[in-house]
Amino acid sequence: MQPTLLVMAAGMGSRYGGLKQIDAVGPNGEAIIDYSIHDALRASFGRLVFVIRRDIEAPFREAIGGKFEKRIAVDYVFQELDKLPSGFTVPPGRAKPWGTTQAILMAEDAVREPFAAINADDFYGRESFQVMGDFLRAGGSDCAMIGYTLRNTLSEHGSVSRGVCECDTAGFLKAVVELTKIEKLDRGAKAEDRALSGDELVSMNFWGFTPALFPQLREHFTGFLRRSGQELKSESYIPTTVNDLVASGEARVKVLRTPASWFGITYKEDKPQVVDSIRKLVADGKYPPKLWA
Repeated sequence: MQPTLLVMAAGMGSRYGGLKQIDAVGPNGEAIIDYSIHDALRASFGRLVFVIRRDIEAPFREAIGGKFEKRIAVDYVFQELDKLPSGFTVPPGRAKPWGTTQAILMAEDAVREPFAAINADDFYGRESFQVMGDFLRAGGSDCAMIGYTLRNTLSEHGSVSRGVCECDTAGFLKAVVELTKIEKLDRGAKAEDRALSGDELVSMNFWGFTPALFPQLREHFTGFLRRSGQELKSESYIPTTVNDLVASGEARVKVLRTPASWFGITYKEDKPQVVDSIRKLVADGKYPPKLWA
């Protein structure tokens, strides 16, 4: 069975100041998501499901979705504030999305096969899609997460936050521990007062699931709403939900190592570095100068 790629693209882009999901970074106007989908097609993913908002549907379909509809099956689902379980309402004044747990949950009626979930504005690398695709096609009930080597995710321009993975001897996830203010050093890195080798495995939100996850997400998202549903800025993040599922024994997550480097756009100042990184990959023959002939 060919797995599905679920692309979370409903983020508001408030820090970036625009619709960064479709911002051009490639030599022929390609967005970061173009490279992810190119890599997914090479890794034999068979379907795309985009999680977007209604208000960006038209520009997103024109700039992104329309390019792929003749190459692969494409579906859209919508993450909206008022798409909540029965008995819950949006508190007055809330504008912030509910987070990535809800984003993935929105695809429950659209996905019937094993699937990978990624962010639209992160570059994950060809090797990562191949490793994940192989895992999902093999079947089984376990979840998966792509584990990046920390040094391959650090910025030259300031500190970052990363989820450092704690794994057992069989390579299954025990916990993702969020570290903040990680700075790159000549040797290794540091997170405030904690020394890091740079070899640590970190999560960059590239997950592999089966449809059995959806009832678990629904239960955990409902619990989040009971606790925090009247707050204006609280969000339910998928790493936190997965951590809870692992801790309770409801899920096992295999950490799949990748040699790829990760990069992404959070602020406008990040864009030149992303453009330069892609230019180097094209020059090295990893990608054609024009992705979609």
